[in-house]
Amino acid sequence: MLTSASVTANIPAADLDRARAFYADTLGVRVIEIGDGLLSIQAQNGYAVLAYVKPEHVPAEHTIINFPVDDIEATVDRLTAAGVTFEQYPSGAIKTNEKGIAHPGPWQAWFRDPAGNILSVIQD
Repeated sequence: MLTSASVTANIPAADLDRARAFYADTLGVRVIEIGDGLLSIQAQNGYAVLAYVKPEHVPAEHTIINFPVDDIEATVDRLTAAGVTFEQYPSGAIKTNEKGIAHPGPWQAWFRDPAGNILSVIQD
């Protein structure tokens, strides 16, 4: 069965060049082109996400990648300076502050990649 199988996740991207630039240059994540129309977005902990071309992509309305961080305030400030725009949730069960950081619960801030996929930085 799948007892010893590894797991990978996939995310669609309408434009791989924009995805590569965003993940590598803006976020500072290691990105490797692994084939025609495929990127491997690699985390320091050994996990990787496969990005593939999907021109007619409609983004999901939930978080698809979380990036755990030690200092969410500093991370949000650095990403904002790099051009990342954080989502604002002014009302409802989850409310964010002016920087886009939600608390109580784990400190978390959401943003979108160029394909509209929802990502977050999260600090426990």
